[in-house]
Amino acid sequence: MMGKLLKQGVGWRLGWDSEAADFKGLAGTEDWAVELTEEEFADFCRLLAQLVATVEQMAEALMAEEAIACETSTDLLWMQVSGYPQNYDLYLIVLTGRQVEARWPAHVLPGLIEAAQVLQTSLDSPASLMHVW
Repeated sequence: MMGKLLKQGVGWRLGWDSEAADFKGLAGTEDWAVELTEEEFADFCRLLAQLVATVEQMAEALMAEEAIACETSTDLLWMQVSGYPQNYDLYLIVLTGRQVEARWPAHVLPGLIEAAQVLQTSLDSPASLMHVW
């Protein structure tokens, strides 16, 4: 049993409650948060990693002043990054009927991205989660 975990930094937070009935994940900022199902949270972490990888690949072909917008989705979530390869915002829409839209500004994304990567890896191997956080 992993229990409750919360990872947070300036302008972002991610949480996990393995004992919650419906909404095990949490994503938000210091001012707001949305609870996510286990499947939504897994998609959030996976789609964020895909967007980051896409931006990194595109950055090699773009001039510094060129802006980008990349989006991806599943049946549960729609996500987009928008801005410049070195400085972009993250947008989220939950597509499962809860009417959730969210945004994280560029300056908070490095910490959010790192935490999502750690959590995604840990969800694949739950026994390691307590040792990482």
